[in-house]
Amino acid sequence: MPTVYITAPPDAAADIARTLVEERLAACVNRLACDSVYRWEGEIHADNEELLLAKTTHECYPELRERVVDLHPYDVPCIERFDETDVLDSFGSWRDGSVDAA
Repeated sequence: MPTVYITAPPDAAADIARTLVEERLAACVNRLACDSVYRWEGEIHADNEELLLAKTTHECYPELRERVVDLHPYDVPCIERFDETDVLDSFGSWRDGSVDAA
C-alpha cells in the first residue's frame, strides 16, 4: 500500500490534509514542519514548508494525486509515492477500511 510524500506551504498543508481525509482518499495524513532548499527557475530558494505523509490504497492513489494537484498552490507540487513492503496487518486493515475505493 502506498504512502504519499507531499510538500506544501504551511498555509495550504492543513487544508490539503483535512480534505484528503474528509474525502476518504487517505486514512490519515501526518504533517511535519520542514525547511526546504531547492532550485526554481535558476535560483536557489529556502522556504518553510510542511511535509505531508498520506496513507492510502493503490485504488485511491490516482484520485488522491489528482486532488492534491487541484488543491495545491504550486505550479509544480512535490507528490511522490512510496510503496510499502512491510506493514503491520492491523494498521493495513484499518487504513484499507478508512479510505473509499469506490
